[in-house]
Amino acid sequence: MNKPLVAIVGRPNVGKSSLFNIIMGKRISIVDDLPGVTRDRLYAEAEWSGVNFDIVDTGGIIMNEGDDFYGLVKKQSELAIDTADVIVFVVDGREGVNADDRNISEFLRKSSKPIILACNKIDDYKKFSVNTLEFYELGLGEPIAISATNRMGIGDLLDKIISCFNYDKEQYIDENKSVQVAITGRPNVGKSSLYNKIIGEERSIVSNTPGTTRDSIDSKVKFGEDEYIFIDTAGLRKKNQVKEGVERYSVIRSLNAIKRSDVVLILIDPAEGVTEQDTKIAGYALDEGKGIIIVVNKWDIIKKDNKSMRNYETEIRRKLSFIDYAPIIFVSALTGLRVQNLMGLIIEVYKNSHLRIKTGLLNDTLNEIVSLNPPPSDKGKRLKIFYMTQVDIKPPLFAVFVNNKDIFHFSYKRYIENSLRKSFSFLGNPIKFVIKERN
Repeated sequence: MNKPLVAIVGRPNVGKSSLFNIIMGKRISIVDDLPGVTRDRLYAEAEWSGVNFDIVDTGGIIMNEGDDFYGLVKKQSELAIDTADVIVFVVDGREGVNADDRNISEFLRKSSKPIILACNKIDDYKKFSVNTLEFYELGLGEPIAISATNRMGIGDLLDKIISCFNYDKEQYIDENKSVQVAITGRPNVGKSSLYNKIIGEERSIVSNTPGTTRDSIDSKVKFGEDEYIFIDTAGLRKKNQVKEGVERYSVIRSLNAIKRSDVVLILIDPAEGVTEQDTKIAGYALDEGKGIIIVVNKWDIIKKDNKSMRNYETEIRRKLSFIDYAPIIFVSALTGLRVQNLMGLIIEVYKNSHLRIKTGLLNDTLNEIVSLNPPPSDKGKRLKIFYMTQVDIKPPLFAVFVNNKDIFHFSYKRYIENSLRKSFSFLGNPIKFVIKERN
């Protein structure tokens, strides 16, 4: 059974993201003084008093229909409310009730969901207790005074939240680790479109404006018996293009998404080919030892012949030669072309990251590799490889015991790596070695 879902809603700049971060105990959602910074829903797992639940931070409900994002953000909030078990409506306790708050409360009452009114930015409880009457006019019951900045009243709010859950809490304890997949790439390469196609729901805002997705957004999808979390990241930009504080957070968010993922999808626009930024993203993923899949999106709009795919692949391999183990797939997020095949690749790459080779089989294979191409010598000294053992997974890590590690040249290490890949399936994953000397 799914864990309860709590949606944090309200108009822009009332402190929803700050509250979300406090509940999570870390900075997850972008916080900025600019109204409307949090554009997309942001999911995370939370726990209070032994109760596990999911929480979603929504974009501010914008009542001004002239705002460019009005329709999109409103739809996102509606989706979050529809799927939530409990709604936390955040208002600015210092400003008091305004017309937008009244309109939003009327909108929320139609949902028939438990609604908790959280009056944020309250640093003086005595003054608040005198001015609480105006918040009752929203028709949502007793308001709870909180200060996300000073962490006041958060415990009371969480107690109220879990009291609204109608469940056997043991049903919501999730011991299974989900496979985390980061969807990365430059702005406007189609990350959100692919994300939406995979999860089957327009959970991430899709716009033709580069950089629309400012936060990373998580969604759970079940394939067979396994659960996958897809992370739609903000597009990585060149440093000189990252001017606003919000954009800086977005870059950090994308890098953090790569760090916490199991598999990284690197989306490439075939019209532009592999750029410097694509190379950097691939480098980040390689440095973190992640499984990698190169996804060429928008393949449906490319004029092509029977050599187009091969030519594109050759060019990608040339520019991303340092991740030549990563599979390449040509898809269309718009039409769904090969998206199901992509899921098969994700599953395979993830399983390969956990592949563990028994020492006996590994060394039998090593002996065959060495016999076909004996180790090199340097200044009269010949390299001897005594044995090899796998010491870790994610990524696969092998300890190689030799007589002299100084003459274990990169080229021969590369030969061993390529030979191991032919014998065992490590598709999509880097192979790392630790060279140890033995007398």
